[in-house]
Amino acid sequence: MKTFTMPGTDLTAPNVVLGLMRIQDKTDDEVRTLVRTATDAGITFLDHADIYGSQTHGCERRFAEAMQLSSSQREQLIIQSKTGIVRENGPYFDFSYEHIISGVNGSLEALGTDYLDILLLHRPDALVEPEEVARAFDELAAAGKVRHFGVSNHTPRQIDLLKTAVTQPIVANQMQLSITHSPMIAQGVAANMQNLDQSIAREDGLLDYCRLNGITVQAWSPFQAGFFDGPFLGSERYPELNAVIDRLAAKYDVPAIAIAVAWITRHPAQMQVVIGTTTPERVTASAAGSDIPLTRAEWYELFRAAGYTVP
Repeated sequence: MKTFTMPGTDLTAPNVVLGLMRIQDKTDDEVRTLVRTATDAGITFLDHADIYGSQTHGCERRFAEAMQLSSSQREQLIIQSKTGIVRENGPYFDFSYEHIISGVNGSLEALGTDYLDILLLHRPDALVEPEEVARAFDELAAAGKVRHFGVSNHTPRQIDLLKTAVTQPIVANQMQLSITHSPMIAQGVAANMQNLDQSIAREDGLLDYCRLNGITVQAWSPFQAGFFDGPFLGSERYPELNAVIDRLAAKYDVPAIAIAVAWITRHPAQMQVVIGTTTPERVTASAAGSDIPLTRAEWYELFRAAGYTVP
């Protein structure tokens, strides 16, 4: 498993992350097997959110009940959670001081831990007041409850707005990214190309901004074709792409899913891939893509096969 020091932190992190949004109904043994499979493969970074589960903090609590981590076991893990989405009477977004503090305290209680390694603001709040976020971050950092801070699905300008008041480094931005859903990459490849939809600056230089500012991009839904419309692996909608994936999987002697991971981890931005499976075999298969050395030609071949233009 390839690891790197996340910019702005002292964390040595793997480039594959285990997302735990689907464990609410899993048994203790199933949760333990899933996490043990991940850690055995070198995936020691776990991603939670306060809204994951059938009720608020449901998956966080399920994790803690099943794992019963000792203090030494907790120290071997990087645990990240998110707050900011409210389901009751919503959904809506709430980055107020009160909600951030309440969300983190609830996560800590549910997880049975004294601290989060990273807290992410979960999607942008149109009504955000940076001074309130800064007040919450300062209090959480001073109390030792959160060690590092980040965001999800934020644009460069939204991050800049937060930074007018927030003093802690923004160390991560969790964004949807897969071979078939990669506008943050595709736009840069075809910048300023006339009559090419791909060149429209929908992502506003997001990936380059994150690289320039030491923000780790965490890719969620790395196997989804688009916005929750099914996976591309094995899909009849992507015959050319799957043919290339299968050929490369045979070349590198790995499952097809590993090639989908490798396409992201090959990028020099040192992005992380957040996998959300609850199937241990898929965890192991995904981990196999961590440091596959795709060549430039192979990387671009996958990109073209996904339907993107390389002018």
